Amino acid sequence: MFYGEQRWPQVPGQADKVVVLPLGSMEQHGRHLPLLTDTMICQEIVRRAEAALGTEALFLPMLWAGVSEHHLGFPGTVSLQQETYVRLLVDVLESLIGSGFRRIVMLNAHGGNDTPAHAALYEVRMQHRDERDLWLVLATWFVLAAPQIAAIPEIDQKRVSHACELETSMVLRLDPRLVDLDVARGTDPAFSADSDSAGATCVSRVTTVRPFDHTTESGAYGHPERATAAKGEILFATVVEQVVSCIQEVAAWQATEPR
Repeated sequence: MFYGEQRWPQVPGQADKVVVLPLGSMEQHGRHLPLLTDTMICQEIVRRAEAALGTEALFLPMLWAGVSEHHLGFPGTVSLQQETYVRLLVDVLESLIGSGFRRIVMLNAHGGNDTPAHAALYEVRMQHRDERDLWLVLATWFVLAAPQIAAIPEIDQKRVSHACELETSMVLRLDPRLVDLDVARGTDPAFSADSDSAGATCVSRVTTVRPFDHTTESGAYGHPERATAAKGEILFATVVEQVVSCIQEVAAWQATEPR
């Protein structure tokens, strides 16, 4: 169900459902992908998850602007400051809580949103620290489904990076007219923490912050030229299965007393 299609008298009767807030971005995705890539991918995940869940969950409209300051070296990127984004998410979460909702999932599609989304989740939860029946969740799709993605034999790259084989395949599946494979080239930077590269099979041992234009001339990582629409369909099916499972799991959580 879509939250925005409800009328306000219907809301109190829906308050036991999980509410899903999709988080996207508007930023450069190499020379070959559209600026709205993360948002488009998340919208398709939401479309499929909503169809699978029916009345089990309510899906809010997409927040298309995210924290993309590290992409501002490339024209076209639209970014919110971290402080602005935290305040935006806090206000949305507090509005939902004020309407009676007790289970809220932020479904994220952009890595730059992770830190401020964690901050917003923590701030709101501490404001409601005594409410044992309140569940606030942040689920980034490429983290949530990371083991399943890594196990897909048809795909060479085993984890999502940026404008890579995986994201390019997903946009090809959505609308091949928006993808220019003739200029699809990425970079695979290697650092002393060798898992911090597009071709790595695991998450980095360390966290670093660097502008994208310091590490990639094209704005892309990995090997997007290997992308196909068929791989994109496999990815969407794999990810949506995990997203649906996550929402159903949150719906079943019950408050417990400490032991």
